[in-house]
Amino acid sequence: MQITQIKNTPEVIYPDLSFEIVGAAFVVSNRLGWGMGEKYYQRALAEEFVSRKIPFRREAFIPLSYGGKKLGSYFADFIVDGKILLELKVVHRLGYTHSKQVLEYLKKANVRLGILLYFTRDGVKYRRILNPSFSD
Repeated sequence: MQITQIKNTPEVIYPDLSFEIVGAAFVVSNRLGWGMGEKYYQRALAEEFVSRKIPFRREAFIPLSYGGKKLGSYFADFIVDGKILLELKVVHRLGYTHSKQVLEYLKKANVRLGILLYFTRDGVKYRRILNPSFSD
């Protein structure tokens, strides 16, 4: 007897915009290759977004406060179309701290979806991260 499990798969959030972002990252990775500094991938990705007419904010300011007082701030690499927070890394492998960083940014910025792009020797890879605290 064969048992089939049906998993309740959540909807993919912002599929078209996500596809455009990841596609732009692949173009950048293919053109620049491996071993560049993160800031150069970031600059090239910004140029790719402009050429594709994808609205974005680069080094997006995210304020931090405690009890109504300013503690400091974070800067996300990009917030794309006001919907997707994008963080870039140049690493061999992602660690827990990379995902945790994006999740913290998502919560503080109240953005629903984050994409962690990482440039490796094997090309660009990505991880989608949902904000469980998101509120409309």
